[in-house]
Amino acid sequence: MKKLLMIILGIVISLLSTVLLLIGYLSIKEYKPREVETVTTTKGKNMLQQQTDISLLTLNIGYGGLSSSEDFFMDGGKNIQPKSKQLVEENLAGITTMLKEHPSDMYLLQEVDLDSKRSYHINQKESLSNALHMPSTFAYNFNVPYVPFPIPPIGKVESGIVTMTNATMSEAKRIALPNPFSWPIRMANLKRALLETRFPIGGSDKELVVFNLHLDAYDNGQGKIEQSKLLKKVLEEEYDKGNYVIAGGDFNQVFEGTQSFPQTGQKGWKPGSISSTDIPDHFSFSYDDTHPSVRVLNHAFTGDYESSQVYVIDGFIISDNINTKQTNTYDYQFRYTDHHPVQMTFQLKEKTN
Repeated sequence: MKKLLMIILGIVISLLSTVLLLIGYLSIKEYKPREVETVTTTKGKNMLQQQTDISLLTLNIGYGGLSSSEDFFMDGGKNIQPKSKQLVEENLAGITTMLKEHPSDMYLLQEVDLDSKRSYHINQKESLSNALHMPSTFAYNFNVPYVPFPIPPIGKVESGIVTMTNATMSEAKRIALPNPFSWPIRMANLKRALLETRFPIGGSDKELVVFNLHLDAYDNGQGKIEQSKLLKKVLEEEYDKGNYVIAGGDFNQVFEGTQSFPQTGQKGWKPGSISSTDIPDHFSFSYDDTHPSVRVLNHAFTGDYESSQVYVIDGFIISDNINTKQTNTYDYQFRYTDHHPVQMTFQLKEKTN
């Protein structure tokens, strides 16, 4: 009996030591970004002009691992990572094709991995940028050397948001968003941001300011509220300067007024909601709810919206000095990612003052 107790005690001590070592390692390696950080600008040579069509497309690529056959444990499914590197490569090739089928002056991409276990360490930013012959800038949303949960663990994640464009860019910044997670969960979780990019306009002293975003999904709701408040503040500040302003990406919130797709009654992730009161005066939403923009990953896609839960959470917020000509969500039946691409074509109104 004494020998058995010593064995049990040894196991407990070993487990505690492992946990303490892991906490210490994550504490030392924790990603601690400043509130505002300058990031590398692109080297595009196409100067934007007023009263000329400009196209902008947003897509959450789901790190190439969330195609129609997949589910995800955080949404109510079972999978933790894609079954093979080949699947990720095939999805990435399909995502590249989608982007090429809808040529745009700018692409706002989310969940783009640089070096992550879940995507077999493929540098997706580099792959997409090379395939589209378009320079890109990047801001971290997720940067953890080892995510120790669930079982098997997610492991290393380096991922974030990417803006690709050949337009002339003057500046790019990472603006930290409020983090809803406290210690110790914070050390191994996402730390989201806005990727602000600024574009000079030919014949004008004003700029087009574009914010690429991917707001919280798995918080208790307060995170998205606080992040939306900060977004509202920065949009208002840029508009007050006389600039043209767009925020686009994955809001993880249903836009006020969108079509409500059938509720399946299944257990799984549910988005928040965002209304006109959550954005500044002089701004409005731009989306297309003809098709959903996201599916819930509680099971593989069934091929219809009666048995797979879908929502409209991807789109844009635009200032009233921008004229939206059209916004389209393109239905790919979630073949390569759990989101659909949303493209907006717009013009910058000519200033009269």
